[in-house]
Amino acid sequence: MCYSPAVRALLLAQILAAGPSVEQYTLPNGLRVVLRPDHSLPLVSVNLWVRAGSADEEPGRTGLAHLFEHLMFKGTRRVPDGMMDRLLEEAGGSNNGTTSEDRTSYYETVPSNFLALALWIEGDRLATLLEAMTQEKLDNQREVVLNERRQTHENAPYGMAEQQLRAALYPQGHPYRSLVIGAPEDLRAASLIDARAFFRRFYAPNNLTLVVAGHLPPDVRAWIERCFGGLARAPDVRAAQAQPVELKGERRVRMRDRVQLARVYLAWPSPPFYAPGDAEMDLVAQVLAGGKSSRLHRRLVYEKRVAQDVLAFQASARLGSRFQITVTAKPGRSPEQLVHEIDDELVRLRKEAPTDRELRRARNRILGGFYRALDHVESVADLTNQYVYYLGEPDALEKDLERYRLVTPADLRRAADDHLGPGRVLLTVVPQ
Repeated sequence: MCYSPAVRALLLAQILAAGPSVEQYTLPNGLRVVLRPDHSLPLVSVNLWVRAGSADEEPGRTGLAHLFEHLMFKGTRRVPDGMMDRLLEEAGGSNNGTTSEDRTSYYETVPSNFLALALWIEGDRLATLLEAMTQEKLDNQREVVLNERRQTHENAPYGMAEQQLRAALYPQGHPYRSLVIGAPEDLRAASLIDARAFFRRFYAPNNLTLVVAGHLPPDVRAWIERCFGGLARAPDVRAAQAQPVELKGERRVRMRDRVQLARVYLAWPSPPFYAPGDAEMDLVAQVLAGGKSSRLHRRLVYEKRVAQDVLAFQASARLGSRFQITVTAKPGRSPEQLVHEIDDELVRLRKEAPTDRELRRARNRILGGFYRALDHVESVADLTNQYVYYLGEPDALEKDLERYRLVTPADLRRAADDHLGPGRVLLTVVPQ
């Protein structure tokens, strides 16, 4: 029987929630492995999480985590630069990597008969990357990252607002204070010795979690042992730590930029990923700015006509999250007008709970995103690794969804009252 993508995702959600046949074990070298079978499609995804993000970098060496994401695609002793992508593309597969404050992740998604190739490629990168790393490669990728920073931050409209927000929200020395991409001076100062030391410290098997999801063959464990069992264990890494951020009052920052319209950023410290209150703030973001019928969008864009666009989100992270509202003004409208209208709506939310209909719409938007993600095997693998990293268990989907199902309108009002108070950062960007 052939199911539509939406129905297949719902069926998969039920299977994952029930948690049958998920297998996890640890190799003698410390590599944690999770196998998640799903035989609905002949695809498989190899997903590797490295417990190293920008939060784990040392002062003066920011950007190394993201720089290594680039270096991991530049060839090994056995697989020259460019060959990995060619092999995977010829197999009909895809691959990529991402870096955040908390971790770096890599994946390869291929037809299931090419699983051995994907496992071998990932194991080979961990085993022989350093043997092929040269000063030329480091310099080349450093320039790539510096150019990426110029395109996404320094030369992009409103691009430096993120750095200003972090500097105002997080105190000196906090692991989340610097941009994930790193500071230009730190990237330029990074040496080949620094890069090798970073890899040896963080890319050891006892600091990794490997998830293999999809149409798994019977010999998958043997292939994992063959590709990863020979990696040498390293000293355990202590995860970055930080005290919860507390702001006593409003911190105001004003910057000029090469833009045509003013923009307002409001940011508050909020509960860490999966902590009590994190799901509530996800839902608060949807009530405020999730779609055209949300409160801020309806008020600022349609009724008052003072804003071009409205965005709100809970940026969840391990050491503490950030709740943010971003609003771009219409021509001739001032940032002060925007802040006044936003604050009026926040006062209302802190005093009066959202309606049942608002909560239902917010919940459906979030759950819909879950189900759409579950239609892709690489998303299932990555979500499994996320649960292992933040919750210590691969089968946490039902627990995750329950966070949103059990919330009441009163819970949202209470969360807004607790976390959207006067302790915040107000950043305004105005045209030069």
